[in-house]
Amino acid sequence: MGDRRRDVALFRYSLIREAADPELSKRERGALVRHLAAREHVMVDGTRVRVGRSTLDRWIQRWRTGGFDALVDPPRQVVPGTPGAVLDLAVKLKREVPGRTAAQVAAIVTTAEGVAISERTVQRLFARHGLNTRPDGTPPAAFGRFEAAARNDRWTGDALHGPVVAGRKTYLFAFIDDHSRAIPGHRWGLSEDTVRLEAALRHGLASRGVPKSIYVDNGSSFVAAPLIRACAVLGIRLVHSRPGQPEGRGKIERFFRTVRDQFLVEIAARPPEGLVELNRLFAAWVETAYHRRVHSETGQTPLERFNAPGPPALPSPALLHEAFLWSEHRQVTKTATVSLHGNVFEVDASLVGRKVDVVFDPFDLTAVEVRWEGRSMGNGIPQVIGRHTHPMARPEAQPPPAATGIDYLGLLAQQHERRLAEAARPIDYSALVVESTDPEQCPGQLMIHHPESDKT
Repeated sequence: MGDRRRDVALFRYSLIREAADPELSKRERGALVRHLAAREHVMVDGTRVRVGRSTLDRWIQRWRTGGFDALVDPPRQVVPGTPGAVLDLAVKLKREVPGRTAAQVAAIVTTAEGVAISERTVQRLFARHGLNTRPDGTPPAAFGRFEAAARNDRWTGDALHGPVVAGRKTYLFAFIDDHSRAIPGHRWGLSEDTVRLEAALRHGLASRGVPKSIYVDNGSSFVAAPLIRACAVLGIRLVHSRPGQPEGRGKIERFFRTVRDQFLVEIAARPPEGLVELNRLFAAWVETAYHRRVHSETGQTPLERFNAPGPPALPSPALLHEAFLWSEHRQVTKTATVSLHGNVFEVDASLVGRKVDVVFDPFDLTAVEVRWEGRSMGNGIPQVIGRHTHPMARPEAQPPPAATGIDYLGLLAQQHERRLAEAARPIDYSALVVESTDPEQCPGQLMIHHPESDKT
């Protein structure tokens, strides 16, 4: 499978992942598809596109019938149409004058031989022969190794496609500190979405401090509004790599290779029971194995290098809470209300007709705060509550609670059986024998009460 076709298929899957959930009703799926069709999306090459509803529905149907492979376009059957002699001439023209561009060589060939050849064909030809130099004849720029000067200067984040656990595909979001190679934040999840990304980032911020910048690619979760808002609140500079130029991402990719070679190989031999255990085992591996092993480039362990300047300054819980709230723009209706995913809230009457920011916890849509021009205008008063969580904030499945081992009905059954056994036990008459000194009583006979004896 070509990388380009696989990347396109991954892009398609990232769009329909939530909408293809079989647990969604037709109404929920239709609303989600309309939402996706109404906004722009970032393609694998960085271009922004809109995808129509019919196309999204077709991708969902293909995924349901054939899985991920059905989203991959079949390879194009290309028949070479340019004569070999023309291609050889293009190579000679480039070697003759290295400063000639592909467009210039294509124009010369067309003029000299009368054969039209595309600029893109010439570019690919130059790449195969190692002739893809700049117009001035110099080769493409070679990027040296970059390393941040201090810890928390720069974190690089990315996602890794992991194993199937308990019948579900897993994904790892992780951030690496560029200076120390420590892994401040990580999280395994069942979706490659913003919620799982924010969980990994929040874990790192709470335990390792706030970085000056975060370097990520242009994946849908890394360009999502919630991540941009969190970085803005915390004062983090969010940097996206340019399409086709992933330099600077080598450290996180090298870490993922270590994860495959040292962690996932053990997971394959000892599959975890679920996602909770997978996260627990991974955290133990990071903190006790990876963080304490000397890195081949720094000559120090990641933990030692990270902690060398002393304990990092950690953000307050209140700041973290504010950073990971979500926000959406809404216009206040004439009845002084705003709606948010089916929920309706009453707001201050002075906001009628104004556009406001509705700030909320994605896992609790029953409470929202209304802000206008950066000022809090109080909490919205719930009028209609039809949804309790954001459509994109789907929590991970929780493990079943630990069993207490108490069989209440079994204990009652045991008590009942004991009582039945006691009721059916034969009477021991010998235990009722009372020795009497009365001469009229026979030995071994029950003592008989005489009324006359009460008179004495």
